[in-house]
Amino acid sequence: MKVLSLKEPYATLIKMGVKKIETRSWKTNYRGELYIHTSKKVDPSFARNKPLQKLVGNTPLSFGKIICKCELVDCVLMTESFIEKIKKEEEEYLCGIYQVGRYAWILKNIEEIDEIETKGHLGIWNYEE
Repeated sequence: MKVLSLKEPYATLIKMGVKKIETRSWKTNYRGELYIHTSKKVDPSFARNKPLQKLVGNTPLSFGKIICKCELVDCVLMTESFIEKIKKEEEEYLCGIYQVGRYAWILKNIEEIDEIETKGHLGIWNYEE
């Protein structure tokens, strides 16, 4: 299975269905089923980001686990007009780094799974049971 590791709280926000776009500095040609893995670290800015904390609420964060699956359906180069459109979706905009020249990975069909404890990796990686 193809897996992408993310720092918390971003992986949990995907699992919750709040975050449907993963923002990256690099593009991917991969399309299809993608599992989301939580790294062992929390994004340091989370402690100072009250709106993001509010989105997570009391949902517990996981670390070092594959927590959900989704479908990666598109990878869009961010333009000013794309970013302006996303700004109107306030919760989504809070969950990513939206800058011209970065990429928006569009996620659909997000589904919670039984958690699988495993070590993460950079990029899209393969998990072998």
